[in-house]
Amino acid sequence: MADRIRVLVAKPGLDGHDRGAKVVASALRDAGMEVVYTGLHQTPEMIVNAAIQEDVDVVALSILSGAHMTMFPRVLKLLKEAGANDVVVTGGGVIPADDMAKLIKMGVDRLFGPGSDTREIAAYIREAVAAKRG
Repeated sequence: MADRIRVLVAKPGLDGHDRGAKVVASALRDAGMEVVYTGLHQTPEMIVNAAIQEDVDVVALSILSGAHMTMFPRVLKLLKEAGANDVVVTGGGVIPADDMAKLIKMGVDRLFGPGSDTREIAAYIREAVAAKRG
């Protein structure tokens, strides 16, 4: 179905904990979305290349390592350079509120902390993609 939402869930950097990413990926599948999970230790370049190849609507980064102020801006920059301005960039992890605000100012759509309700994440993704699709 052409209007089905496609989401790429990625674990950038050296963070080796992917339980949360797998829980979110599973919940998004259960919500009717197509999900591509890239696995651990992805570079921003690998993530953006996969997003372009898979023609995704959403890139969702899971970051617990503290590298969020490096990884999110790099992914945003690479997506822009690739002309993928319509891709929703979201994610979550252990990200201080001040950093969340900075990342949103840079162009990240919304961020979720540990323990976020997966139904809320799915609902947000539906709304954000609908807004981007017009």
